[in-house]
Amino acid sequence: MIITKFEDVKKIYEKAAKKGWVIPCLCTENQTTTEAILSACSEYGKKIGERVPIQIAITVNYSHRQQAINYSNANDWKTGLQLFKDDIKALADKGCKYEDVDVLLHLDHVQFDDDIELINSDLSDYSSIMYDASALPFEENIASTASFVKRMKGKIFIEGACDEIVDATGTQHNELTTPEKAKRYMEETGVDVIVANLGTEHRATGKELKYYGDVAREIKKLIGTNIVLHGTSSVTNDQVKELFNDGVCKVNIWTALERDTSKPLFYDMVVNASKVAGPEMVDKLIEEGYLTEKCRTGDKINIAYFTARYRQSIIFEEMKKMVTNYLEMWYI
Repeated sequence: MIITKFEDVKKIYEKAAKKGWVIPCLCTENQTTTEAILSACSEYGKKIGERVPIQIAITVNYSHRQQAINYSNANDWKTGLQLFKDDIKALADKGCKYEDVDVLLHLDHVQFDDDIELINSDLSDYSSIMYDASALPFEENIASTASFVKRMKGKIFIEGACDEIVDATGTQHNELTTPEKAKRYMEETGVDVIVANLGTEHRATGKELKYYGDVAREIKKLIGTNIVLHGTSSVTNDQVKELFNDGVCKVNIWTALERDTSKPLFYDMVVNASKVAGPEMVDKLIEEGYLTEKCRTGDKINIAYFTARYRQSIIFEEMKKMVTNYLEMWYI
């Protein structure tokens, strides 16, 4: 079921805290990813005999990744947001396939400036919002976020960005969030939870970075279990198994879902190259040195291999495995 009322969202967080759960917030920019998340949660919930809460998120005009714009070829964020909501409603609303999952719709990295039209619109369809003014100097960040919280407190669950989490594809590296800074930000803005910089980065091509759990635990001493970890795709899973003990209540993930599922699809398409593209194309690619003789299998082109259904089914199953791995870490 889709849960949007502030009081009900708070209850989800309170229940998770009592159980020592960390709520995964999984971003999406297409229906395949959205359904893979829901399917994994539904199956895992049946396995453990619990309704599994999940945040499904989308960015809008966030310059590093405009997921609402990417959700359709209309290249329009309003269209993308509508499709995002419609997909989840069709899949997880009462009487639908995944109604046994508690779904929180999250607006991620909503920009204080570029998303002003969205910020000033009716947000009642959403469960939570990350108000992101982290690009501003700290004092201005606090002022901007506090102003939004004053207007929306109690109407929608609000996540604030104490520090900017940088893009791993660039050269910028920010300082880790200090406990004192986190405390001041939490108190002066009034947000429900805060994003702290704990060493991770967005859009990483691998899992080479370090998560600083010791810093998180020091922040926890001052603000409690109200920390959100972004950039989880940039660190190995073994580093983030015990997040609740570090004061983390929510974890954002996107890059790994898309990055780590493209490889199995690529592999399967190469192995079945003749079925996917036909012997003539395989011959051409062998002659140009892109493929080897091993791909000359003699198979004929097969309609089952050049449909979206073929490609998406591989990604769907791989994503389900990944999401299940996260659930097994944080919902035990």
